[in-house]
Amino acid sequence: MASWILLRGLMREQRHWGAFPAQLAQALPGAGIITPDLPGNGSRHAEPSPTSVAAMVDACRAQLRAEGVPPPYRLLALSLGGMAAVEWASRYPDEIEACVLINTSMRPYSRFHQRLRWRNYPAIAGLLLRGGVARQESLILRLTSRDGHAHDGLLQRWLAYQHDHPVRRTNALRQLWAAARYRAPARRPDVPVLILSSAGDRLVSPSCSQRLARAWSAPHHVHPDAGHDLPLDDGPWVADAVARWLRATSAGPEEYGQPAKAG
Repeated sequence: MASWILLRGLMREQRHWGAFPAQLAQALPGAGIITPDLPGNGSRHAEPSPTSVAAMVDACRAQLRAEGVPPPYRLLALSLGGMAAVEWASRYPDEIEACVLINTSMRPYSRFHQRLRWRNYPAIAGLLLRGGVARQESLILRLTSRDGHAHDGLLQRWLAYQHDHPVRRTNALRQLWAAARYRAPARRPDVPVLILSSAGDRLVSPSCSQRLARAWSAPHHVHPDAGHDLPLDDGPWVADAVARWLRATSAGPEEYGQPAKAG
């Protein structure tokens, strides 16, 4: 059975998935779920972040090989992780069975002011120039979650993650540079693709996912009010959408059980 590889976004690590891996495992009984960190984040925070998405893919592939996790893989990826998933599936289609892209954006399907909403520019610029860790994590939570501050103790946990595995400012800039420069291949990856997005995304315009789904003729489901971090705001909805999609494709009902009910 193919392993599910979960890829997160800018300056985030595997612990930021929170309860979602368990929610996905409940929806996909028997599935192996792996949450690697990209260089510069989490357990790999001391490493320099690659300045290209292609190099991020190579680093992740090397890590999985070193850990004895062979392909094929299924990718579920959020934001910057979605760019890595598209690059991976395009360059190494024999390794990838399916991709789920969540609130991602990429050239040439979206313009820069859509990929990063213009009203956030001042706050993000100030954060990169002079922001402390508490201010950084509070801003990220406000921009990425519909109601993140309502999650009991979530901000304090995020601060603890940064204390354990601090993301260097140079690595944050390198990751931003890689995301800004990334351009999707001319053809969609030759694997099944599901696109999920949030109507309440305050960081990236939902039109980015709409345009990508239209260009690639990919199924697209929109959460009515979640924020950019859709697995945080409504993980059961994501897990249910993935399970239903798999049941509708050749990978589905004989391999996975019934989808979990959305909460």
